Amino acid sequence: MELPVGKVVCVGRNYAEHARELNNAVPAEPILFIKPSTALVRMEEPFLIPRGQGDCHVETEMTLLIGETLTRGDDDKVLSAIAGVGLGFDLTLRDLQSRLKEQGHPWEKAKAFDGSCPLSTFVSAEGLSWDDITLQLVRNDQLQQNGNSRDMITPVADLLAYICRYFTLRPGDVVMTGTPAGVGPLVSGDRLEARLDDRLTIKTRVL
Repeated sequence: MELPVGKVVCVGRNYAEHARELNNAVPAEPILFIKPSTALVRMEEPFLIPRGQGDCHVETEMTLLIGETLTRGDDDKVLSAIAGVGLGFDLTLRDLQSRLKEQGHPWEKAKAFDGSCPLSTFVSAEGLSWDDITLQLVRNDQLQQNGNSRDMITPVADLLAYICRYFTLRPGDVVMTGTPAGVGPLVSGDRLEARLDDRLTIKTRVL
């Protein structure tokens, strides 16, 4: 399932245990940031990570493909606007992000660089229970991330309603819903398997 790609809206620290593992405060409301279309690569294909810029962490996320325009006041139709569900990696230059945060600067260089958003194909969300979706990452045959959407601080419907108060979501836009605990650095040669409930399994590797 594909639409012309627009922007990718991401939410930081949407799982409390992930916030804690990085010694971050659990936020009172969603922390939003955007990745441009130049950040997107296909998850199904081997992908590159930046060299010489410190650790590049992988954050596995459930992604939502938007199929209808959502804007301020559209709270009642947010779930019906979801055209598909998939998997995404929010690749993060963690050392750079830490320096930027210490300086009080935005995170874009650490979060929105070219190739920072491998996305899977999207599948139908029909019949999904949004408050009970398992999300996993297996790295080199070891389970690294194992979360469930029930643990989101801001669940899917509330997250979409919050986002469209600030950014109009249009067909082809993608929303990344946050990552559970277990993030960590990638190295060249890593074999990755991302799983979304029983709907989707993607195998890929780091070049």
